[in-house]
Amino acid sequence: MKPTVIILTFNCADTLPATLAQARRVSGEIHCVDSFSTDGTLKIAEAAGAKIHQHAFENYGAQRNWAIDSLPIAGAWQLHLDADEWMNDELVEAILALPDDPPQSGFFLARYLRFLGRVLRHGSLSPTWHMRLFRTGVGRCEDRKYDQHFYVKQGTTAQLGGSMVDDIQMSLSDWTARHNRWSDGEVAETLSSKTVNEVRVEGNLSGNPVEKKRYWREKYGDLPLFVRPFALFFYQYFFRLGILDGMEGFIFWVLQSFWFRFLIDAKLYEAKQREAALPS
Repeated sequence: MKPTVIILTFNCADTLPATLAQARRVSGEIHCVDSFSTDGTLKIAEAAGAKIHQHAFENYGAQRNWAIDSLPIAGAWQLHLDADEWMNDELVEAILALPDDPPQSGFFLARYLRFLGRVLRHGSLSPTWHMRLFRTGVGRCEDRKYDQHFYVKQGTTAQLGGSMVDDIQMSLSDWTARHNRWSDGEVAETLSSKTVNEVRVEGNLSGNPVEKKRYWREKYGDLPLFVRPFALFFYQYFFRLGILDGMEGFIFWVLQSFWFRFLIDAKLYEAKQREAALPS
């Protein structure tokens, strides 16, 4: 298999070279969908032989679906990556070992986080599974403001060996600023109503890896505000052994629980207060 590779980019000169180096091993057709980078991103992409397409960024789901709908994709299969995600050798070999026309319509890839220079091996995010490799014409991305996942409209799926590494090289100032924006998206998503024709991955404890993750995310959403961030930290750090990832794991789970998830609850509380203050 030689899938077409599609990479979302924006000011990612530090991480893009590693992503491109592994992507070139599985494909001779690489497209970078760039959100008007101002650093050396475009020069790096051009030097690697990638085709560059620029499109204004709205959210990840919209950007991914624009790429699916608009790019001149020649391959029968597509592999979607972010600019800070690089594939390890085992995953590259697993993709190369696939036949040109396997019976499946899509494959889930495992992803680990590299945070403050350490790959986190514990907690429920180690790994997460993402539908990133699928047949052209059957894959889409959810229309969500946060936590978007790809899905296939028909056919069976499977999981591949190996993994991607989400190599977080931004500073903690940038990390918290980005998660502040993502918290706005999560709040908007929580308060919005699903439209009639909108396709979402539904939670299913006996389903594929993304459906199982969505099931537990929905259960988390049922917990009381301000209680659930503490429950999440205890679950991830102690029960799922995040404590074994050293100081990096401690910093990550404190920020993920008591910065990001607590901030979401605070913004939801703020929104409910504003709604209650409106004249009836």
